[in-house]
Amino acid sequence: MRVRKMIGEKCYLSPIDLDDTNQYFEWLNSEEIFQYLLVGTHVLSYETEKEALLRLSKEHVYGIIEKDNDTLIGNVGLININHIHKTSEIGIFIGNTDFWGKGYGTEALELLIDYGFRVLGLENIMLRVFEYNERARKSYEKVGFKVIGTRRKSHYYNLKRHNEIYMDILPEEFYKDHKRAF
Repeated sequence: MRVRKMIGEKCYLSPIDLDDTNQYFEWLNSEEIFQYLLVGTHVLSYETEKEALLRLSKEHVYGIIEKDNDTLIGNVGLININHIHKTSEIGIFIGNTDFWGKGYGTEALELLIDYGFRVLGLENIMLRVFEYNERARKSYEKVGFKVIGTRRKSHYYNLKRHNEIYMDILPEEFYKDHKRAF
């Protein structure tokens, strides 16, 4: 059963459902998907994915669900939350490629960022993205993330070295650009 925890116009965020393990297992073992993810070089068996989902289900990681027909399309989560410094990292992926480039990832990020700032009291949310992931970088910039640094040649993929871009967002930046939505 899907729970609509955070609801947008196109999608909603729902707690991780272990019944979705097969879908995540398939997505995370697809090179079309994992080339963009930090976990891309890990061995992901069905059992390790189930264990990971069980662990993530106890944190602020949510399935991204297409609103009209309750289809799981990916996930988004706040990880490494530091409640003293009020910081976190955010991660996202859209595993169902039929939903790429249609604004679902952007909306899911906006929903979770608002929750992180408004409900959890975070003051800084950071992410990491590989330089070749142009689609994701454009989405992050649209949400309001700013580049704060680059880790040079830190990622190896497709016989090349790539930079890892670090970006972050603060509440005042987010709400300045999203005041109508929230």
